[in-house]
This record gives sequence, structure tokens and C-alpha cells, in this order.
Amino acid sequence: MGSRSTLLRDEELEEIKKETGFSHSQITRLYSRFTSLDKGENGTLSREDFQRIPELAINPLGDRIINAFFPEGEDQVNFRGFMRTLAHFRPIEDNEKSKDVNGPEPLNSRSNKLHFAFRLYDLDKDDKISRDELLQVLRMMVGVNISDEQLGSIADRTIQEADQDGDSAISFTEFVKVLEKVDVEQKMSIRFLH
Repeated sequence: MGSRSTLLRDEELEEIKKETGFSHSQITRLYSRFTSLDKGENGTLSREDFQRIPELAINPLGDRIINAFFPEGEDQVNFRGFMRTLAHFRPIEDNEKSKDVNGPEPLNSRSNKLHFAFRLYDLDKDDKISRDELLQVLRMMVGVNISDEQLGSIADRTIQEADQDGDSAISFTEFVKVLEKVDVEQKMSIRFLH
């Protein structure tokens, strides 16, 4: 273990709690998980560290989810960045639904969850989901169980139904519209132990 600190400073814990909405015990538990994944023992995680998580290793979108933890051009993520990304998956508590209107929008808001999901599809970060990007995700999710022709048909139909401005792609606004009746809160939440 060397001289690496295994405890979070109180100020750090308070800042993370305020920024992410996680409780002290959740942060402490997630810090323990973070340090157990940190094979380099340098206070950061690499993509390889994430790939050792069995649930991500078997998830067809695992690589994209892992990439979401890393800021553009970075190949390491610290504990705070790790918590910021995980906060998107924190369920919204009843007492949060009437939060301070003037404060920053919580990371786990519906809008932020939708932005997170949208970025999993928008590979080239041009703020649109193209037919090719949609096809890549569909291929990952169904593997070789469906022919390329069938996948193409699904992608074309999806874009045709979602595309409101006729640019043959899905913008974030169109993405939100398509998902307006979907319970994003339930589908994009992980229960973290208290």
C-alpha cells in the first residue's frame, strides 16, 4: 500500500456529497470500491481498471460506458471524476424533486441522464446521432443475431420516426422527444447502498 492515503479528507467528502448528492456512507463505500479497482495505486483509474469490472466486461455498451468516465483526451480518472459520472445513475429521491430552482441542476436529473445516454450514441460528438452511429450501437447490442439488412432497416425506421427537421439524423431535442414517455429515471438508475 505504501504511503497512499486510504481515507478521504472531510472537506473532500463534503464537496463530493454536495456535487453528487451521494451520502457520506455511499461515498465511503464507493471510495473503497475505487481503491480496490486502482491497480496502479496512484489514485486514478485507467480504462484497463474499468475493464476488470465483470458487469462492464459483458455489457455490449461497456466500452462506451467506460469512455464516459474519461474527459476528452484523458486516459486516467480520479475519484471525483469517477463520482461525478456515477452520479448520473443515482436515483432521484422524493425530496430532490423540489430542489432549489436557482441552484445547479443535479447530475442525476432527467435532462442530465438523457445527455449521458445521447453521448453514448453520438460517437463523433457532432450533437447528432447519424445512421452509422445508430447502426454501430445496434450491432453491439444484437451481435450477429440480425442481418446487416435488417439492422439497416431498423436504423432507417428509427431515424425516420425521430427526425423532425429532415437532416437524416437525430438531434438531442429529437432524442428527448422520442424518449418523453420512457421512464428514464427507472432505466438509468442504479441502487447504491446507503
